[in-house]
Amino acid sequence: MLDTFKQKGLRKQLVEELRKKGISDELVLQAIETVPRHLFFSKKGMEDYAYVDKAFPIGAGQTISQPYTVAFQTQLLQVNKLDKILEIGTGSGYQCAILVALGAKVYTIERQKELYQTTSLLLPKLGYRANAFLGDGFKGLPNYGPFDKIVITAAPPNVPEELLKQLKPGGKLIAPIGDSEAQEMIEIIKVDDKDYKTIRHGAFSFVPMLKGIGDDK
Repeated sequence: MLDTFKQKGLRKQLVEELRKKGISDELVLQAIETVPRHLFFSKKGMEDYAYVDKAFPIGAGQTISQPYTVAFQTQLLQVNKLDKILEIGTGSGYQCAILVALGAKVYTIERQKELYQTTSLLLPKLGYRANAFLGDGFKGLPNYGPFDKIVITAAPPNVPEELLKQLKPGGKLIAPIGDSEAQEMIEIIKVDDKDYKTIRHGAFSFVPMLKGIGDDK
């Protein structure tokens, strides 16, 4: 799997574009510049589009998120080295790789068997070690929590209560919440088991978060 000088140059350009759009966390920008996004595209011939700031289909009715969206969610997470992070929706594996590049210990769940099989092989092949699971994101991973941070990369209609239970006090959850017509990026900080602080970060567009395990589109 090649990562050419051209592609590295395109990543530098992408980083500058993200910086102009308001991404200010230099560690996040460094991770974006380091992780070869083109290697997470399932279709050949897409290399020329990998560093355009857009989302693209990856199969199983899912998309690889727009780089700005990945950077925005990651910046909100405020990742520290060795943070234990639960990612809901592995998808292409790109967001997971960004978190690993930042030094996090990542647990990632994918409900689509096709994507799970692909990314669970691809991530270690590219040098990104994560704990990948086939499962229902609404249920999380109670046997592996609690987690310092949780990020949801698809849109549930409401914040899943089960995931809040798996968050450490002082931890935070980042998720796009809403229906297919309107979604808002939400940051929830868990003060304690009964007290949560919610911060809203504007409108975004994600595929819907679905329950269960399956290959439905």
